[in-house]
Amino acid sequence: MFVHWGLYAIPGWHEQMQWRGTVPRNRYGLLKDQFNPVRFDPEAWLDLMQSCGMEYLCITTKHHDGFCLWDTAHTTFNVMHSPYGRDIIGAIADACHRRGMPLSFYYSIADWHHPNYPNLGRHHELPSALPGDWPDWDAYMAFLVAQVRELSTNYGILHGFWWDMNVPEFHDPSINSMIRSLQPLAVINNRGFDQGDFSTPERHVPDGRRFTRLTEACQSVGRESWGYRADEDYYTSSHLEHSIARMVSMGGNYLLNVGPKGDGTIPEVSASLLRRVGGWYGSVREGITSEPAPDLVNDPSLHVTRQGDNVYVVVPSITESSSVSLRPIATVPMSAVLLNTGMPVETCVDLTPRGWYEQWHEGIRAANGGSPLAYLRLRGLPIGRADGEPLVIRLTFEPGALDAG
Repeated sequence: MFVHWGLYAIPGWHEQMQWRGTVPRNRYGLLKDQFNPVRFDPEAWLDLMQSCGMEYLCITTKHHDGFCLWDTAHTTFNVMHSPYGRDIIGAIADACHRRGMPLSFYYSIADWHHPNYPNLGRHHELPSALPGDWPDWDAYMAFLVAQVRELSTNYGILHGFWWDMNVPEFHDPSINSMIRSLQPLAVINNRGFDQGDFSTPERHVPDGRRFTRLTEACQSVGRESWGYRADEDYYTSSHLEHSIARMVSMGGNYLLNVGPKGDGTIPEVSASLLRRVGGWYGSVREGITSEPAPDLVNDPSLHVTRQGDNVYVVVPSITESSSVSLRPIATVPMSAVLLNTGMPVETCVDLTPRGWYEQWHEGIRAANGGSPLAYLRLRGLPIGRADGEPLVIRLTFEPGALDAG
């Protein structure tokens, strides 16, 4: 679970409202005096996460607005100087460590509050420096390194560090090296000061069938924002489930975001959506988290994974028909089960008219007499289910049968 939370939750428009809404810094800064999330309960967040099958948490420690959710010694623009007056990151870290929940920190390099950050009107920057600012990249980097050292020292074991918005595209591998020296278990994304350990496609799943590099897609439950938006347009559970199915079955991770409200609670619409997606995920998890095996089937619309003698086929809810062909597999499995429901799936190995033509067109012939090959079909799939969730089918073959062809 990704969590975007900060002052922007109070007006509830967008996490970048200062930039996108052209809100003057001095007026935006007044939100600090209203920040008092009296209903914030990290245990409730973790209860929701675990009930949905989420396995780690990534929280925004500082977003582009510069407001810090921890007890930092390097700026007063932080939660300790708000009416709430308590270390939110500390509370989250303590709750995660008690449960053995891996924790990751998000940190924005761009900063719309700090007087040393050189806002030059590039993307995700203020149009220019404001009166009283003294842009100085070296000074700002000293501030950033000091804050990152705090985060990497004061909150126990971290499993990840999630950079964002290196707008100047500044390169300095020593900063990630510092994090690794302090937090050897932490993986670091590719949006910081070097290429990092993993890539981070945002709001989309890359084309392909297997990742060649560690990859984690990030997506929010809301189409318009990552922080809390009072009038949010939410994605459908079907859209999120299909994204997750594709991403995870290619060997990637999926980071699904919610934006808590100003009082610290996760909106019920967001929580309900997570529960629905989590219910689907729980039923099909064994299939989409198995090892990617795209070479087993030549249909690019399907994602295939494998665990020993079990092969898992991910079928999108919108497909051509209620039958799926798994060419070139020509072996009938011992069993075929739709993980979504636990119901059996009908299987057969035969040659269909379409299959004959496809193989004739491609010049494919069997060794015996030049005839096209029969192949495995899954029949009678419940395509067009009302909830539109992707289907995941487990095929169990006799030991060694699949490898023998």
